[in-house]
Amino acid sequence: MDNKVTALLEKLANLEIELSSPDAINDKKRYRQLTSEHKYLCDLRHKWEAYKEACFQLLENKKFIKHENDPEIVTLLEEEISLLEIKCNKLRKDVEILLVPPDPDDNRNVIVEIRAGTGGDEAAIFVGDCVRMYRAFAEKNGWSFELLSSVSSQIGGYKDYEFVLTGENVYRFMKYESGTHRVQRVPLTESQGRVHTSAITIAILLEPKEEEELNIDEKDLRIDTYRSSGAGGQHVNTTDSAVRITHIPTGIIVHCQEERSQIKNRAKAMRLLKAKISEEQKRQKEAEMALTRATQVGTGDRSERIRTYNFSQNRVTDHRINLTLYSLDKIMEGDMYELIGALVSFFYQKNLTT
Repeated sequence: MDNKVTALLEKLANLEIELSSPDAINDKKRYRQLTSEHKYLCDLRHKWEAYKEACFQLLENKKFIKHENDPEIVTLLEEEISLLEIKCNKLRKDVEILLVPPDPDDNRNVIVEIRAGTGGDEAAIFVGDCVRMYRAFAEKNGWSFELLSSVSSQIGGYKDYEFVLTGENVYRFMKYESGTHRVQRVPLTESQGRVHTSAITIAILLEPKEEEELNIDEKDLRIDTYRSSGAGGQHVNTTDSAVRITHIPTGIIVHCQEERSQIKNRAKAMRLLKAKISEEQKRQKEAEMALTRATQVGTGDRSERIRTYNFSQNRVTDHRINLTLYSLDKIMEGDMYELIGALVSFFYQKNLTT
């Protein structure tokens, strides 16, 4: 790891010189690339220096404790050593994640679609739990969260929920969340304390960039309006503001009822539709490529069970990388960095060897 970091940081000085050159400043596309790379290397340098400092302090404390006879000081040093070991491990993982090279799509907006699967009401409740989990994760990362569409469940939670995440490294950290997520716990409605297993599906869709904007023929759309359902006040029963759009060639259906304005609901529904059509086009291209190679990496197939959340054991297991963490309570509060960081590193290494 040391050699990799050193080699990367050696580029920083030359990069700063190039950034200040008139040629780079006048070439907007090149300048954006250089500033993005500069920020990445500065982040890496900051984490690497913090890691080395923590490791140095850890070694110093281990030296001191060998020659210390005062029990109180020994106790203090042992506590500090324990904390520094945790800090070193965390910083090392942070550096390992940063060593995964940036991807051009890392900072792209994503549309997250979460749907209840098997398990009825309990699955819908877990959809709501996951929405809160991702929202908390977004807040920790300084991302913005925008609701696109949702359908509430009568007992609580949601049958489906779509939202947009915007910010730095959104796609980098979210792209491996696609798939089937299984939950094992005792539902609130269970009187005999039996553990139930339910499932939800999550899809991560890249929102098309302006230059990739899809041209959708209005003739290919069937647009229906209807009255909103669920909480929302008096307008729910009086205004046909909800919008459902069907893309006839693909059969893709989207809907939105979050806004009081039909125009705003239609605009949000169109954003979701374009992302889904773009994802379908991408899936078809990947399927064509799969015909010419033995394996296909990172398809994000929803039918795969990728993760299990076991509440009684406070355990979460990601089956793709055989990672088990006994910190489900913290993960559900948005502390997902260890879990998602492991996925980023794993799939990068896997792609290198494929």
